Amino acid sequence: MANVFDTAKYILEKSGTMSTMKLQKLCYYSQAWANGPVCPELFFKTKGKYSVSAKDETGGEENLTDDQKDTIDKVLEHYGIHDAQWLSQLTHMEDPWMKAREGVPFGMGCNNIITKESMALYYGGL
Repeated sequence: MANVFDTAKYILEKSGTMSTMKLQKLCYYSQAWANGPVCPELFFKTKGKYSVSAKDETGGEENLTDDQKDTIDKVLEHYGIHDAQWLSQLTHMEDPWMKAREGVPFGMGCNNIITKESMALYYGGL
């Protein structure tokens, strides 16, 4: 079964070295997990690094299905040209992020889960 590290490695192999924030956002748009725009497991693995490359990741393309790779490839085509800050601002303007943060004061961290259902509903309609 594929995990966020398989997705991250695939993205880095296809796109090259990038900032850790950009990697987080591209993984989010690839819908690699159920927990919001920052995946805790990937965040803690890359914490303290400004950028990462494929050699930094432990996952592997062999764990991804052809459908998963196709989704990631489409995400990279559409979002991969943008920088980390642009991607971060975009995720914060979209319904899945805003709904998961309802009632949380601006600037405060939270561990609310962005559900796959809310992502499918929002992104499926685009």
